[in-house]
Amino acid sequence: MLETLKRGWWLVVLRGVVAVLFGVLAFAYPGRAGEVLVLLFGAYALVNGLFTLGLGIRAPKGIPGKGSLVVLGLLGVVAGILTFFYPGITALSILWVIAFWAILTGIFEISTAIKLRKELSNEWMLILAGVLSAAFGVVVIARPNAGALSIIWLIAAYAIVFGVMLLTVAFRLRGLFMQARRAAHPA
Repeated sequence: MLETLKRGWWLVVLRGVVAVLFGVLAFAYPGRAGEVLVLLFGAYALVNGLFTLGLGIRAPKGIPGKGSLVVLGLLGVVAGILTFFYPGITALSILWVIAFWAILTGIFEISTAIKLRKELSNEWMLILAGVLSAAFGVVVIARPNAGALSIIWLIAAYAIVFGVMLLTVAFRLRGLFMQARRAAHPA
């Protein structure tokens, strides 16, 4: 699985960039809370799901964690598509979708990090990203009436922090990829 992630490091970069952009846009347009939340979440979940699905599909057959990436990608794609097909759902409903999506994402991220712990140093960043995702979902479930604006800001902050973590991991993977490439093809 580490080999797949190293080769697909640029997909992890794209996931990170999309997460940061999602967060910035959510902060920039808080006045249109429900509309922005639905559209941004739908776009983010769909694009993030597609990139994750791409990583899973590119993984060689039989690699541990391939199934986790495919399931995580499909969850994101389904969450995004459902959001676009049902934009009129209530704010509480979208919060439940976001909360459970974040919890499931966190569980799969932690699972992937545990599988990679022997192959990748500093896997704690992947574990931390998973814990952050799951904790975010739990907070949204515990405080659904905190107000649309505060929820949007919480979602935006989560997306930015998560995106930066993904970018950090992506560039570490790129470094490992380049190191392996140099070792395979010495000058």
